[in-house]
Amino acid sequence: MRALTWHGIEDVRVTDVPDPVIVNPTDAIVRVTSTAICGSDLHLYRVLAPYLTPGDVLGHEFMGIVEAVGPGVATLAVGDRVVVPFNISCGRCWMCERGLFAQCETTQNSAQGKGASLFGYTSLYGSVPGGQAELVRVPHADFGPIVVGRDLPDERYLYLSDILPTAWQAVDYADVNGNDTLAVLGLGPVGQLAVRSALHRGVGRVIGVDLVPDRLELARAHGAEVVDARSTDVAQALMDLTDGRGPDAVIDAVGMEAHGNPVSEKVIGAASRLPKPIAKGAIERFGIDRLAALHTAVAAVRRGGTLSISGVYGGMADPMPMMELFDKGLTVRMGQCHVRRWSDELLDIVSADDDVLGLDGLATHHASLEEAPELYKVFQEKQDGCLKVVLKP
Repeated sequence: MRALTWHGIEDVRVTDVPDPVIVNPTDAIVRVTSTAICGSDLHLYRVLAPYLTPGDVLGHEFMGIVEAVGPGVATLAVGDRVVVPFNISCGRCWMCERGLFAQCETTQNSAQGKGASLFGYTSLYGSVPGGQAELVRVPHADFGPIVVGRDLPDERYLYLSDILPTAWQAVDYADVNGNDTLAVLGLGPVGQLAVRSALHRGVGRVIGVDLVPDRLELARAHGAEVVDARSTDVAQALMDLTDGRGPDAVIDAVGMEAHGNPVSEKVIGAASRLPKPIAKGAIERFGIDRLAALHTAVAAVRRGGTLSISGVYGGMADPMPMMELFDKGLTVRMGQCHVRRWSDELLDIVSADDDVLGLDGLATHHASLEEAPELYKVFQEKQDGCLKVVLKP
């Protein structure tokens, strides 16, 4: 089959790889009809190179048609249309019973000190071949895949794999209501869906922050106030918009590659280019992220407020303003999304005729799988107004 494979820093290619086969009784094989490039994939494109091996199949946002099921899968049938959560969970272990599916103890990567395995996401998370491919082997298919309807287009359901539940969880963790103000830092795909989710859930006031004009205008069109990070001190602007108090909660939807710290950028870039054993040690012991967005969130949120982090971080030596966090009495919630915790609720929302979250129009770029390498670069560099890429194998 054809699949998007990693070959080095900023070097991804569509190549021929062996077709997947059923390995375990609870496996299924899914023929992919749509797959997306996620902002988290861009970390693999550059920063997390030491944890990849040439030929690794990338991608963790995908959906398709079930082609085969193992004898232990009673919940799916050949021909079912499914969307597949990016994290692989069994649904039965101690963590899963508590809704902590991203920490599933059955697929947990304890040797790496990491949580549940993820599709297409490095040796840290199981080296499971990903979804930017024609076919995917789906482990624990007796629990993970979500069966969806036949009548609506793929893009109404595709984002249930990752970015929509990630945004929904971020808003849930922010713990805001109709009387509150929520700021969303970063208006990429997750940030846009966080804005829409918050407004759909009845949050009183939503303010979006970014430095890309197209993204600011899109958030404004969906009902948010906006702050242009290019031309203002963001923390001060958010304070000014809330009578000097600060928003009740702030979502950091940016993560480890935030703009604003060129020194960190150089350190991260240098570490990723070291020989793999040295690079892994450097990242795991001394790694730092670009923390401009996170520090802005801490500075902006009101005293006693909540910081909700959905952007991915990986540094082990990140300098955090602990005195400010403690003095302001902040609640901080974060982590990989527990996709199946939110999927039933979200499936009802996305299946409605009115498309209240604007999913049909979220993708700005559509292409074949063969065009994926070029689209990685376009997405990374925010060229051509690129917000979200959907690929058709």
